[in-house]
Amino acid sequence: MASINHPYHLFSNPELYYRSMLDGINDAVHYIYIETFRLGRDAVGEQFIDALAEKAKQGVEVKLLIDYWGGKALDDAFFKKLTEAGGEVRFFEKIKFNTDIFTRGHRRNHRKLLLIDDKITFIGSSNLTGYNIKWRESVLRMEDSITTVFKKIFLQDFRIYKKYVLNVVYYSKKEVYNNFEILRDVPNIAVKKINYRFVKLINEAKKRVVIETPYFLPGYLPRKAMINAVKRGVEVQVIMPRQSDVNIVDILRNKYLGPLAKSGIQFLLYTKNNLHAKLMLIDDNTFVIGSSNFDYRSFRYMFEIVLIGHEVSIINQIKSHMHETISGSAPFNYDRWVNRPFINKIFEWFLLPFRHYL
Repeated sequence: MASINHPYHLFSNPELYYRSMLDGINDAVHYIYIETFRLGRDAVGEQFIDALAEKAKQGVEVKLLIDYWGGKALDDAFFKKLTEAGGEVRFFEKIKFNTDIFTRGHRRNHRKLLLIDDKITFIGSSNLTGYNIKWRESVLRMEDSITTVFKKIFLQDFRIYKKYVLNVVYYSKKEVYNNFEILRDVPNIAVKKINYRFVKLINEAKKRVVIETPYFLPGYLPRKAMINAVKRGVEVQVIMPRQSDVNIVDILRNKYLGPLAKSGIQFLLYTKNNLHAKLMLIDDNTFVIGSSNFDYRSFRYMFEIVLIGHEVSIINQIKSHMHETISGSAPFNYDRWVNRPFINKIFEWFLLPFRHYL
């Protein structure tokens, strides 16, 4: 494996963490578990399948869990070399064509994990595709026995991959390991643990809140928490891409930016390429990293997972990452927002009723 001299390493560049992931896979002895929203039918996806198939031939236990929607472009032939070598591939929750299809179709497994041999965990924002190879992401590599906790969570997800009705309390149970918390969401409008924890962290902030997110469509409680934080004298910054890969979300988010900016929240628009990182930093002493976006859909309808902690080495890397992101960003222009074309305002109002599903 490529040499990493400390147990926690934050990656922002997909090419670098793909290389680290593949090194870890190549060195695996006992098991490799992968949970992802999307696996590419491209050079990146094929490289991972080839590496996994080779390890399965060697007797390593290989389990791959892909969301059905994110993996809809894949077929049995794509996985043939892996499954013939003994690897297991499951698609999470096929879409059922019934009276609940509109909301149920949005209940996707958005978690992103790679676990190796009870000792290495990758958790973060990135799918395993060539599509995002030039994006700015956030993936944390942990060489730590916390992998055993993530392993338990993965195996639960692997077992319930086609279960339609879930015990929400059980499958969203918080896990605590040393100074880390693992927080999970399963689709539920009432029980939104990640959303509520984000609000609590913002409400408790004393100096600074920095949020990095590709999609920004916050509900009432997060908006209120951010506005109240500014009133307390807390600096609140939200960094997002100037243009994400989902244009319809960009159109709707603009409706929120003006009023929130007027309340004192600072918005920065990343301009170099697409920003897909999902991070939060509170007072330079609490971090959040994982799969969850800062929007209605993640908080309501997605299986998400985040890691919360106070580890200084991780915080310092996140601060460095955010500093670099900010250096490639431009401030939100309130006057330009006020004078945006009338047609944009019409589209914003038209899309507003669908904000929970975007």
